[in-house]
Amino acid sequence: MSNRERIVQLLDIIPDYKMGYVLAYVQGIAADEEADDIFCQRMVENYENDPDPEKDKTYTLEECMKEWGIDCFSNRCRKPWGYI
Repeated sequence: MSNRERIVQLLDIIPDYKMGYVLAYVQGIAADEEADDIFCQRMVENYENDPDPEKDKTYTLEECMKEWGIDCFSNRCRKPWGYI
């Protein structure tokens, strides 16, 4: 039995309420990879051609935590609204 035949056979026993999951998965793996590659390439080109002089500026973890209001101490992190 081929993989394709086995998949079709298994679909017969999948309950209807799970078909949405199966459909989403199959659509994801059947997506056009070339279109995805083109999209990613455009994102890289847009970044590389961005004239913003600060696009390559880096920030330390501590700077980000301070800006976002996160205070970590004793292996527990506290945000303004509580612990995470």
